[in-house]
Amino acid sequence: MKRKHQVPWLSTQFVLIISGTLLWAPVSGDEDALLSKSRALTDQYATELQAALQDAMRTGGPVTAIGVCKTIAPQIASKLSRISGASVTRTSLRFRNPGNAPINWQETVLSEFDMAPAEARPLEFFERTGNNGARYMKAIPTGGVCLACHGTALAPEIQQQLDRDYPHDRARGYELGDIRGAFSITWPKDDADRVR
Repeated sequence: MKRKHQVPWLSTQFVLIISGTLLWAPVSGDEDALLSKSRALTDQYATELQAALQDAMRTGGPVTAIGVCKTIAPQIASKLSRISGASVTRTSLRFRNPGNAPINWQETVLSEFDMAPAEARPLEFFERTGNNGARYMKAIPTGGVCLACHGTALAPEIQQQLDRDYPHDRARGYELGDIRGAFSITWPKDDADRVR
């Protein structure tokens, strides 16, 4: 069932999708194609990152997993960006790596994700930016395993590693189910072949 909901800060060309429900604005065929591609890229990023994190947790525990987020996650994002032609990243209001700090539109979407009720998840955002450009975000909720490195009660060795790797870390103190950040896909403008 579709519900219309006016969100003042957003243009009429955006789509905010919560649990598969379209909240505002129609979706054209081109938007469907880029939305599908954005979802596929996000799924691939999440799958590859989760596999690397699980492997690190098995072999060396959370301290080893910190290295995956520091080195492997950016490599996965870079590879997917090269393959797709889109900019593929992760971002957060409380980022661990300053290189993942949100830009204005991402910060606005993340704030909306934070305010959404738990029953409205999963949370996605999609917006057309003109000339075949688009941008997409999908929220990353905090799962139980995430709390080892992002929770409130961190083991001393994890705190020490985080302090070494991320001296300006803001990504601690999360609770189960909190929105920890989002995957973000930005499609450049003027690439008509991409949407076919």
